Amino acid sequence: MDIVTEFMLNTCRIDSRASRHRVQAALFCGEVAALHTGDSEIIPFTTASVVDLYIEPMLPCIGDIDVMSYENTQLAIPRGHPPPTQLPAEFHNYVKVHEIIASHLPGYVYLELRYLLSECSDDDNYNAVEYDRGQLLSHNLLHNTLDIQGPALVYRSQNMTELSADLIHCIRCLSWPPQASDWPTRHRNYDWPDSATVDRVVSNGCDVVGVAHRQCRQDEWVSNHQWRLSFSRAEAVLLNNWMPIQQIVYHMLRFFMKTEGLTHIADIYTGCRILSEYNIKVLMLWACEMKGRSWWIDDLNVVGICVKRLHILADWFTDSRCPHYFINNCNLFDSLDNSQLTQNTAHILQSVTEAWLAEWFVNNCIRKSSRDLCPDIRVSRLFDDVSTYMKLQNAVSAVVAWRRDNSVLDLWEVFHPAEFHIAAAVYPHLLTTRSFVYWMTELAQIHSRLCVYFLAVAFLQVANKSLSHGDTVNDEVRDILATIRGQFTDTSRRHPNNLSVAMSLLDTAAKLMKVVANTSPSTMSSLLELSMSYLYKAWRCLDS
Repeated sequence: MDIVTEFMLNTCRIDSRASRHRVQAALFCGEVAALHTGDSEIIPFTTASVVDLYIEPMLPCIGDIDVMSYENTQLAIPRGHPPPTQLPAEFHNYVKVHEIIASHLPGYVYLELRYLLSECSDDDNYNAVEYDRGQLLSHNLLHNTLDIQGPALVYRSQNMTELSADLIHCIRCLSWPPQASDWPTRHRNYDWPDSATVDRVVSNGCDVVGVAHRQCRQDEWVSNHQWRLSFSRAEAVLLNNWMPIQQIVYHMLRFFMKTEGLTHIADIYTGCRILSEYNIKVLMLWACEMKGRSWWIDDLNVVGICVKRLHILADWFTDSRCPHYFINNCNLFDSLDNSQLTQNTAHILQSVTEAWLAEWFVNNCIRKSSRDLCPDIRVSRLFDDVSTYMKLQNAVSAVVAWRRDNSVLDLWEVFHPAEFHIAAAVYPHLLTTRSFVYWMTELAQIHSRLCVYFLAVAFLQVANKSLSHGDTVNDEVRDILATIRGQFTDTSRRHPNNLSVAMSLLDTAAKLMKVVANTSPSTMSSLLELSMSYLYKAWRCLDS
């Protein structure tokens, strides 16, 4: 057990944001941000394993990239809440607001169209006009608008080394839902999460995803109109608040369950999986809240912790109850019955011992890491004979040393293909102010050097576009250039009110002129020309 603990602690890199999965997710978010559905814009954000895990194990357990997205013309609010008078800058000037109506199943809701918000030109506040009641939103209607089949749009990369990407459409809710009202205030013996983290989670609100409960999918109307509350934002905050040992145990549990095929066991009648990776996340969230810091780090034994968690999961199967972490009356196993399949799964989990699981990790994780990832044949050959404790210890120590000494090489293996993929994703397509901001934001969270390279590609695209238009510069190229030169324009909102168009353009021209005073003579001419372009465009407005 201590050898597995040593291996996991010393080969999992901590706070490693530079990974090929994060690069791929960032590029996919940029591509999604450039999409339009009529007057709407798509706001993407990465969820699940890519953002939940801040560790980088030798054998990552990431099956695909999950990106959620919402339209900036749609918003959800809890039932009975007054319509908002102010919204974040990414929202449109006209926003449809839907009330969240609880269903008979905890965690599942309906959305009733209640208000149309329109932004005032004077103070940026929103006025609300009520709709007639009774109009329930169908997620199929939104999926058809986005050309999505089912709850997710699946993007398959032609490069087989890359992961597929799932685009899951949702409706943004800026408020914490009443269905989870007990979560922020419930008693916690070990002060996890602390009050600051709780406040941050609550302030992020939630999302509503267009998917019906499995018990309701046979009803055509309900299956099209029922939605599920999503706490992906909250989970990302909480998991990144975990100690490294908690992240490592979570990874080990997911790796074990996935490798053994336990997350793919499906009911023979319904075809639905009886256990998912989300159940493992819930299992760990409860453990982090109910176990103190000393339970995790005193007499540290990652295999023993995993076994205890698997036995708890077995008890949940036996009782057909997996308590939702945020909604206290929601049972994630409410569709399970005491079938032979359920009993067999519970028996498999309950029969796992520390000795058996330690040997399993040696054979399926440590050996595989050295064989598939370590090119030094002298290291991999050490595992040909691990018949004694000392021989196994020497082999593991050799892998740990190799992993430590190759951190720079691993970083190069992330950056080298990233440069190709950034150019391939950005240059052939028309760069927009929205996609520019999202690519910059996502890449900055990985490494600042990727932002520099992305800027170079963006400059090349704008230069090519400018040359193709001769002496004239169209509006899109002008806005992109101003954004690249310092993000002077308001890229968060693409649909200003008619009365504020000229003022917005004049404001941009003025900001560019202020920069001229502090810039070098070599770039002064281009900034002056860009400022004059905005000024001329403002004069052409009807409200100038």
